[in-house]
Amino acid sequence: MKSNTYLPALTGIRAIAAFMVFFHHFNQESYPYPLFRLFNEFHTGVTIFFVLSGFLICLRYYNTCEITSDWFRKYLKNRIARIYPMYLLLTIATFAIAWYMKTETIYNGFSFHGVLLLLNIFFLRGFFDDFKFTGVAQGWSLTVEECFYFLAPLFFVRIQKNKNALWILPIVILSIGLLLVVIFSHANFYGFYGNYTFMFLYTFTGRCVEFFIGMSVALVVLKKNPLITSKPYFTYLGLLIMFGSISIMASLPITETRQFGLYHPFGIFTNNVLLPVGIGLFFYGLITELSIVQRFLSTKTMQLLGVSSYIFYLIHIGFISSLSSGWSEKWTNTFYEWMDKKEMTWITEHINPSVVLTLLVFVILNIVSIVLFKCIEEPVNRKIRQSSFLEKRKKGLA
Repeated sequence: MKSNTYLPALTGIRAIAAFMVFFHHFNQESYPYPLFRLFNEFHTGVTIFFVLSGFLICLRYYNTCEITSDWFRKYLKNRIARIYPMYLLLTIATFAIAWYMKTETIYNGFSFHGVLLLLNIFFLRGFFDDFKFTGVAQGWSLTVEECFYFLAPLFFVRIQKNKNALWILPIVILSIGLLLVVIFSHANFYGFYGNYTFMFLYTFTGRCVEFFIGMSVALVVLKKNPLITSKPYFTYLGLLIMFGSISIMASLPITETRQFGLYHPFGIFTNNVLLPVGIGLFFYGLITELSIVQRFLSTKTMQLLGVSSYIFYLIHIGFISSLSSGWSEKWTNTFYEWMDKKEMTWITEHINPSVVLTLLVFVILNIVSIVLFKCIEEPVNRKIRQSSFLEKRKKGLA
């Protein structure tokens, strides 16, 4: 398979991953218990993103990777164009609104707001347990992504020289993470590698396996160039393992201090190792097998939702989400009051207002995401890629 081959089903799965994280954060205790526990573990959409990043970066750059200044500049420019503009815009807007509204929640008690802004802008807050949810809270995952982006070319070169590096490297990286926790767990430096749970769940050293599993699938695809088959064995086997992994985490005991099965030691292993294996098999199936799932994810609607899913992920928590929730709550309350006056009791008795509110916010955020993608992200991305940004200037030119 060519490295520049467009895979529509994998664009569609980006939307599903972002939607999973949305329903995880908008989960309600009033939902039926099995549904509540299932949504409680839909943070696994982040795991899908990590495996997908490992797969796509390896598929696109593995065969062309060069450890040269020119190659790395172009590679870095493409990564910045994809990730940074919308994140920077929303981060600055978040801090500006917090300053104007005198809201302290985004600072997590840290008094040096200018320093915190810089930590957010340069993706450094993700290394600190105390700062990981500051600013655009869900942006902690971008620190993990950026670590992979910077290191991926080095991984590719090493794997090209020795295929065993594909499993040796994650062991080395995990060992480095564990060593950092041993060193800094007693330092109390704003939670910098302060504990093992933080290391395994919120840093690249803890979550590197997900990226390497994605890379492994990409290397198989690049090597074998598999033919398309009508028997979706890998697709449904992957889905089975994914659903089983989420079910395992949903069945683990939760407490006041452990609100998700993810925080259980076995939950960490399930999320970081077992689930990514299922995701990798599922991706391989989407690429090589014809199935109902593949056709659905490849539809025009899912493509549109997929390309705008990055913005959806960035705004599903924050000031845009809060505005959407406030408006939706007023509309929902007005609607239910009107239904009561009209004595249409079936809806008010059988449909929880929180469900209507959540779905309304979900629709609004998708519309906002598509508009921002079409009006800002897509044109800015294209402009940066076509520009001379980060390119080496030729001698003699000003």
